[in-house]
Amino acid sequence: MKLISQILAAVLGLWLAVLFVPEVGIELLPDSSFFGIGLTSVWQIFLFLGIVLGLLNFFIKPVLDLITLPLRIITLGLFSLAINMAMIWVVDVIFKELSAPLIWPLLWTTFIIWGLSTLLSIFVKEKE
Repeated sequence: MKLISQILAAVLGLWLAVLFVPEVGIELLPDSSFFGIGLTSVWQIFLFLGIVLGLLNFFIKPVLDLITLPLRIITLGLFSLAINMAMIWVVDVIFKELSAPLIWPLLWTTFIIWGLSTLLSIFVKEKE
C-alpha cells in the first residue's frame, strides 16, 4: 500500500508541478516509448514518470537515507531535501520528456511531491 501511495504522490506531484511551477514541463516527443510501446498521450508520460519516481522513492531513497544518516543528523534533516531533489533530478536526466531546470523548479517540485506523499501516508495510516 505504501508503494502505491508513493507512486500516486509522484504522479499527482508531477502533474501539479507542471501546472504551478513555471519552468517545469513535460513534453510528448515523437520517439517517447516504454520498452518499445509508444507513449501517445501526455497522461501516459505523467503515469510512466510517476511510476519511475515512485519506485525510486520506495526502493532507492531508504538506502540513501541510511547512507547519509550522519549528514541528516548534522543538518537537522535538511539533507533529506537534497536527497529528494536528487531523485527528481535523476528522473529529469534519464527521461528527456521531463524538464525541471535549475534549483528552484526542482525545489518547488520536491515540496509538492513531499506534501502529497505526507498527506497520502496519513490517509494510509488511518485506514490501517
